[in-house]
Amino acid sequence: MGTVEGTAANWPQSGLNAQVQPLVEDLLRNRDWLRIKTERTESGATLVDAGIDTLGGLEAGRRIAEICMAGLGRASISSSQPSDQWRWRIGVTTCDPVLVCLGSQYAGWMLSSEDDGGFFALGSGPARVLAGKEELIQELGVTDSADQTCLVLETDQRPPNGLVEQIAKDCGVSPGNLTLILTPTSSLAGAVQIVGRVVEVAMHKVHALEFPMGQVVDAAGSAPLPPPSPDFITGMGRTNDAILFDGEVHLFVNGPDDQARQLAKELPSSASRDYGRPFAEVFQAYNGDFSKIDPLLFSPARVTITNLESGQTFRGGEGNRNALNASFGEGA
Repeated sequence: MGTVEGTAANWPQSGLNAQVQPLVEDLLRNRDWLRIKTERTESGATLVDAGIDTLGGLEAGRRIAEICMAGLGRASISSSQPSDQWRWRIGVTTCDPVLVCLGSQYAGWMLSSEDDGGFFALGSGPARVLAGKEELIQELGVTDSADQTCLVLETDQRPPNGLVEQIAKDCGVSPGNLTLILTPTSSLAGAVQIVGRVVEVAMHKVHALEFPMGQVVDAAGSAPLPPPSPDFITGMGRTNDAILFDGEVHLFVNGPDDQARQLAKELPSSASRDYGRPFAEVFQAYNGDFSKIDPLLFSPARVTITNLESGQTFRGGEGNRNALNASFGEGA
């Protein structure tokens, strides 16, 4: 895996949870016009429904994407060229790609329970640092201390109370100081916050390619807004394909030009053996087993790598409009 030397020293106490709390409070305060709902669990935690039994929407998803980044990244929705068939794009920038994308935004906390018929979700956000359950968090060396925290769950179910209590315990907070934001992939808010991971997806592959993470200075990226689908697999496929077939990321790095040039070659999704078909087809071909999918598939279609030390820029990958249209249901 990628090395992180030179990064952990910058985060003696990351403060991610304190940084995000004003955004969480603002989300809750504006829940009515954002078309989201809140409720309390038996143990007192706050559940935010962003698309299960309520509409949610684009703005809710944009704000949740920024919460996933602990308030240290910005998400925007803007239009691209008139010639683009899918003009509306989710743009993302972050001031610390390693800490923000891998330490907070990455959906790396796997949560499951057999209660109430079973529950599974991936958790994203600054609560991951408090829990410290993942190998990636331990490798980054990032720590935090807080009495309030937030976790974003990709799910269309409410978590059972026993799991909610366990999450709070793992994070070292009382359930009353825990906020769980529920974002179904089939919802507009869910689609926005997942596509808002375009830079995070790139950073995770940078790590997998063993590029020195301390040399990544800054990043920006964007990907098209996919039309949601009521079918889970189709909707999941579209959010992935938005990044795989038309996502673009610009990384600013330090180091030798040879390293930057190689990263530009290896980072795009087209470098994967599983590239080319809509993700839903790939997923079904492996019988729904994520572990069998080439992990190097999850990356943007186009990358630009600028070496700040030399001033040279290297590019790799290309968009795939036909595959994107097939995934997004153009003409169906």
